[in-house]
Amino acid sequence: MRSTLIISLLSCFFVAYEAKVFSKCELARKLKAQGMDGYRGYSLENWVCMAKYESNFNTKAFNGKNANGSSDYGLFQLNNKWWCKDNNYSSSNACNIMCSELMDDNIDDDITCAKRVVRDPNGMSAWVAWVNHCKDKDLSKYLASCN
Repeated sequence: MRSTLIISLLSCFFVAYEAKVFSKCELARKLKAQGMDGYRGYSLENWVCMAKYESNFNTKAFNGKNANGSSDYGLFQLNNKWWCKDNNYSSSNACNIMCSELMDDNIDDDITCAKRVVRDPNGMSAWVAWVNHCKDKDLSKYLASCN
């Protein structure tokens, strides 16, 4: 009985932290449903391109190797210096969220935070990957095969 309870509790823990790797079309549908197409002037293709190069569509992506000692979390690689809070780095926490919450398969909070990021004057230029791979490029391939 006791071992069954422990196994059940552990399985709940692991389920809660499973990563989801989106297909580009699946992500595009989710982003569109959350009002991201045209948000602050950025097309859906821009958001999908950025997520491709930031996390390869993986909700559990983590980069702990920034030059300033900060880390990036989740689908949109949101930084713990500015956008989310962890226990390793002093943060502005502008999205008022724990970084660990950006690494689960529920991306509603990631989208809310990404919307907060682009409201700043830098817009999508806050994401270096977007600047390097998406800005001023033909992005039609990111939705070409999607309905």
